[in-house]
Amino acid sequence: MASSPSLRVLVSGASGLVGGALTEALTIDGHHVEHLVRSPASPGVRWDPAAGLVDAKALAGFDAVVHLAGENIAEGRWTDAKKARIRGSRVDGTRLLCEALATAPPRVFVGASAIGYYGSRGDEVMVESSAPGDDFLADVCVAWEQASAALESKCRVVRPRIGVVLSTNGGALAKMRTPFRLGLGGRIGSGRQWMSWISIDDLVAVLRHCLTDDGLVGPCNAVAPQPVTNAEFTAALGHALRRPTLLPMPALAARALFGEMGDALLLSSTRVAPQALEQRGFRFRHPDVTSALHALLAD
Repeated sequence: MASSPSLRVLVSGASGLVGGALTEALTIDGHHVEHLVRSPASPGVRWDPAAGLVDAKALAGFDAVVHLAGENIAEGRWTDAKKARIRGSRVDGTRLLCEALATAPPRVFVGASAIGYYGSRGDEVMVESSAPGDDFLADVCVAWEQASAALESKCRVVRPRIGVVLSTNGGALAKMRTPFRLGLGGRIGSGRQWMSWISIDDLVAVLRHCLTDDGLVGPCNAVAPQPVTNAEFTAALGHALRRPTLLPMPALAARALFGEMGDALLLSSTRVAPQALEQRGFRFRHPDVTSALHALLAD
């Protein structure tokens, strides 16, 4: 992307793991990046999605918008209030932003979604045309994607359905690293549930690809081409850290500790293929979990 014309890009969720890495990469590439911010003390375009407020005039003139903002689904048990924040931050926030952008649309809108769209489907392989699931996260993802419909006739809209992001700076891997280093890691439940993942470097590359590939439209699965079972991931992480992985967490324990979140994030099985990206010629730097973990965890 370094050879592409300089773009003016607006990024929401820029303080998060993915938004921060994307901002750094785009800036290095020579693009002008601004942030969608809540705090009056922070530089950028102001918005307050909870109050339904956004500075619509300041949205004009952007070549691209990358919308990543949303309540963290992996922090805290899913109470009714937490679930309302998860849904509202994604659906209401996206609708607010896209309705404001419709009056002065960018050339491309990249609106994050998630592989939770597909629900828990066992060994079935999911591609972009697969039907959505029927659980809470699937319902949120469907509504989340529909919330950007106001822009579809105005500009190119891409919806990356993001898998489990592997990074040592945050997310699932950062949380697992310490217990696994102490030899306290192990599979969760049966270990047969599928985990569709992507390294942070590849996810940033996917988002950059979404900005520049004019032929990429609609949903695209932002996952590595080689998903793994929980047992396979556990073994690979133990090998990368040179530690045993002999302490499994029974499914009952996961449900007792995490409630509905445990079922949705730890025990669900979602096997996803990046069909749209591969058809557009995208090449993954880390297609397999072994190379990804060794690169991320190299001392």
